[in-house]
Amino acid sequence: MRMNGVPMSNPPPLLAEDRPEYERLLAEALRDRTVLTALRAPGALTTDQLRIRALRDADAIAAAAATEYTHYTRLRETLRTTPPPPPGAEPIAPGLLTQLRSANGGAGLFPVLTVLTPVLAWTAALVLLLIGYLLRAANPDLTLARSLVTAGWVALAAGVAAMAIGIIGLVLTAIRDGGAAAPAGTDPELAAELADARREWRTALRDRGLLPYLHTHLPAVPAGAPDFTSPGYTSPDFSSPGPVPTADYTSPDFTSPGTVPTPAPDFTAPGYTSPAFTSPDDVT
Repeated sequence: MRMNGVPMSNPPPLLAEDRPEYERLLAEALRDRTVLTALRAPGALTTDQLRIRALRDADAIAAAAATEYTHYTRLRETLRTTPPPPPGAEPIAPGLLTQLRSANGGAGLFPVLTVLTPVLAWTAALVLLLIGYLLRAANPDLTLARSLVTAGWVALAAGVAAMAIGIIGLVLTAIRDGGAAAPAGTDPELAAELADARREWRTALRDRGLLPYLHTHLPAVPAGAPDFTSPGYTSPDFSSPGPVPTADYTSPDFTSPGTVPTPAPDFTAPGYTSPAFTSPDDVT
């Protein structure tokens, strides 16, 4: 049997406890930008149709990462069958809290100092400040009053510092102990190797199994096609064609006709006779 060019003979089936991990990887592969681009092609399957097919062919897809999966499951089984350490045995790399624990199983020095140091420092600070301020109120120039006030503030700061150191130490110890915890055994090296094997299987299953399978069932994206899912993609800049140029048209120069001049009388014309004017004396 060959899966994506990798020869496989009797690949191991995907265990039921790893099916949820397969489904999570499938969801990530369906969100890959190349897959999203192919899903937008005409005639492509929908995301739900593609997911159903990939779930149906889970064993065939997982066969592409059979080598990594076999290594991962063997390490996991080895870690589960590793016997726990004998009672009273210390871890390989004990933390600060373990190093300061007492030999008889008691609380040890570190927890005691973490609790008692701030309490004692703050109690001393309260007493010193109270006495110092009372003496200062009675006699402001008294040197002892100033010394007691200064010592009180120093004790208060020491208590705050001790509490901060204790909290940080406990948090770091809890993180270290929680990160080194294993399902059944307590071998931190085996647990780290198991985590690396799981990461390698996830990468191989995604790159050699899921993504090639999804692209096989999707239309091929033409070379040079725009990637609409790329972060740098911007839509074309469609702008208006701008103002339409108009012809340089000028209206004809119409002027008003104005006053039509009347011809003046021609006193030299042959048929012209002057009017007969009489003097005022002729008027009766």
